[in-house]
Amino acid sequence: MKYLQGKVTLVTGATRGIGKGIAIGLGEAGATVYITGRSLNNSNAQDDIGGSLNDTKLAVEEAGGVCIPIAVDHSDDEQVRSLFQRIEQEQDGKLDLLVNNVFSGVPVLRKLDDKPFWDFDANLWDACNNVGLRSHYVASIFAARMMAKRQQGLICTISSWGGLSYIFGAAYGAGKAACDRLATDMAVELKPYNVASISVWPGIVGTEHISSIASEMADSKSTDPKKAMFSDRYNWETPLLTGRVIAKLANDSTVISRTGHVHIVAELAKRYGVVDQEGNLPVSLRSLRFLLPMALPQLRKNSWLVPDIKVPWSLLLLSSLSSPKI
Repeated sequence: MKYLQGKVTLVTGATRGIGKGIAIGLGEAGATVYITGRSLNNSNAQDDIGGSLNDTKLAVEEAGGVCIPIAVDHSDDEQVRSLFQRIEQEQDGKLDLLVNNVFSGVPVLRKLDDKPFWDFDANLWDACNNVGLRSHYVASIFAARMMAKRQQGLICTISSWGGLSYIFGAAYGAGKAACDRLATDMAVELKPYNVASISVWPGIVGTEHISSIASEMADSKSTDPKKAMFSDRYNWETPLLTGRVIAKLANDSTVISRTGHVHIVAELAKRYGVVDQEGNLPVSLRSLRFLLPMALPQLRKNSWLVPDIKVPWSLLLLSSLSSPKI
C-alpha cells in the first residue's frame, strides 16, 4: 500500500547501511525519497565495503518509490544549504520528513580495539561527531525552516543505545547522548509549529560494516560472552526494519504526541504491526527475551519461550545500563 504517495522525504547518508534501509522502506510506502552521500557511484569509495547513491536509487525504485540521489559532503555547510534549496525549489517548499542518519565514524570505531580514549588523537571526536551530531544539527536548521512555514513535518534523528550505555567509547557515547538531547530540545521549539522531532534507536543492525565486524569476531574465536553474542548475530535487525518503522511514523497523524522522546525501532514495529525483511520481528534490547538469552547463551535457540516483556528503564539504569548520576 503506497500510503506515503506524495510525501517528500530526505534521508542523509543513504549509500548503504541503515540509511539505505530507511530509503527503501520509504520507497516501499510510495514516498519521493531524496538521498545524500559522498558519491553517486563507487569510484570515490574510501573503504572495502562499497555502496553508492545509484545503488540505493535502484533499490528504492525497485521497492516502488521515486528516488533522487544528490552527492553531498555533509562536512560542508554550503553543500547542505544547496541541497535544501534544491528540494525547496523542486517540491514547491514541501518537505514532510527529514531523517538525520549520516555518520562517518563507523570505520574509525573498528580501530578502537578496546583502547581508552587517550590513546587516540583528538580527531577521534570529529570522526564520530562532525559528520554525525553536527551534521544533524545543520540539516535540521534547513528542514525546520521549510517545515515551520507549512506547519507540518517530522524530523527523525538516528541515535543509539550508546547514548545511555557505554558501547564504543567516550566520543561515541557523548555524541549519541547529544543526538538524543538535540531531538528533545528541537521538539520543544518545533511543537508550536506542529513539527515533531524524535530520536530513533535501532537495535543491533546487520549493516555491511557491522556484519564485517561480526565475521572478524567469529574468526577470532573470542571467549568474551558479549563478543560471542555479537558474532552469533543474535536478535539482529536488518536496516529495512528501521525504514518500515519510520515510514509508519511519517504516516501517523498523531506523531506530534511522540515528539521529544526516544523511540525504539523494535517496540514501534510491534506497535505498528511491522515485520523485518524476512517476516520476523526482533525484540527490543530491553526485552526479557533479549536480556536473558544474552546472559544465558543456552536459551538463544529457544528464546521464543522467554516472555517479551519490557524491563522498566528504572531497573535497567540500576543494573546493566549506566547513565549520568545526579
